[in-house]
Amino acid sequence: MTAMIDHHDSLSGVAGPVLRPGDEGYAEEVAGFNATHLPAPAVVVGATCAEDVAAAVAHAAATGCKVAVQATGHGLLDELFGTVLVSTKRLTGVTVDPVARTARVGAGVRWREVIDAAAPHGLAPLNGSSSHVGVVGYTTGGGLGPMARRFGFAADHVRRFTLVTADARIRDVTPETEPDLFWAVRGGKGNFGIITEIEFDLVPVTRFYGGAVAFGASDAAAVLHAWREWAPTLPEDTTTSVALLRVPPDPALPEPLRGRFVVALRFAHLGPADEGAALLAPMRAVAEPVLDMVADLPYAAVDAVHMDPTDPMPVWDRGGALRELPAEAVDALLATAGPDVDVPLAMVELRLLGGAVGRPAEIPNAVSGREAAFSLYTLGVLAGPPVEVVAASTAAVLEALRPWACARGLVNLLGQAGPARVAALWDDADRARLRSIREGVDPTGLFGTNVVIG
Repeated sequence: MTAMIDHHDSLSGVAGPVLRPGDEGYAEEVAGFNATHLPAPAVVVGATCAEDVAAAVAHAAATGCKVAVQATGHGLLDELFGTVLVSTKRLTGVTVDPVARTARVGAGVRWREVIDAAAPHGLAPLNGSSSHVGVVGYTTGGGLGPMARRFGFAADHVRRFTLVTADARIRDVTPETEPDLFWAVRGGKGNFGIITEIEFDLVPVTRFYGGAVAFGASDAAAVLHAWREWAPTLPEDTTTSVALLRVPPDPALPEPLRGRFVVALRFAHLGPADEGAALLAPMRAVAEPVLDMVADLPYAAVDAVHMDPTDPMPVWDRGGALRELPAEAVDALLATAGPDVDVPLAMVELRLLGGAVGRPAEIPNAVSGREAAFSLYTLGVLAGPPVEVVAASTAAVLEALRPWACARGLVNLLGQAGPARVAALWDDADRARLRSIREGVDPTGLFGTNVVIG
């Protein structure tokens, strides 16, 4: 007679909380930023160390469950039924080495904590448009931020990380110790294991000239057409994007923006303020702004560039990349998402790429989309229209711009896309290499909920 194994016991040594549906604190532990999905894993492990993560992975393997990982839940794409969810939000250590210009952080750390820890040393991280986002998920997907054209992707500056693989091994991953994993994880997202700690370069930046300039709906066409000609002329010290925003009537927002359609020109220049002002002058002259918030700012105020929301919300997003942005593409964008079209899209954004983003990393990695000239991102908030309507609107924008699309875009800005679309981000050789590495460390597909490479 075969003895029955109590698989609950396999998690008895975990230092953090182990919660199942119905337990007190379960709902709070599994909640993420994207409230479209309500996660309902079979068990959630609140990891406090790498050993807790290893125990959770071993438990999943023993019980036939898949494994998922969540820090902030910005990348949550499904309900995680039948999974073991590893919550890394308790892995919060931040250590800055001002001499080496590096930071070592736990997997639950958000960019705001790194920014604040680095600033006293005259340093800054390559964070994204929102400091509210977690470091690890952003970085493993490449990481495109307000200094990207000068310094490249965040993944390009990773030095090492600690990774728990499907065999529950805790691995120290560097270019010397695990060259294949070091290549794959930097750009391949969560296909290969769970990062518990990551070390990366900081850059000697203390301030920037930037922020946002908002224009009214009647000037949308003039601003977009001017931006498409102006943006590619900028030096690498300047990163810019433009977004069509349908702004809610939120009293927390500046009064001129509330409840309006605006075109937000985002601008971040690392050179002197007078140089930045001269570069921005042609766009300021296109039309009278409804609000101009560009100024010389400390780097700690970098959220002023994009002003991304920080409260959880139900969203549907889709993204892509463009190889060029001719006048016809701008017209197509306005026809599907401009101020004269009734669509449930809170934001449609174009980001200028190029510069350091388009060059290979010093130590090669799996980041996709380097050949793209612009990124395209659409987002709808599911606070009224059903998901089918919002999804159709995001798809219509991407379809309208398909004649100028670049196949290999950015993982982090892809949004709700199917496996085939995600797999197409890499060329045949890189896709085959990613698949081979994944099969080597996870032959049974334990991290199935994270798979993005087909």
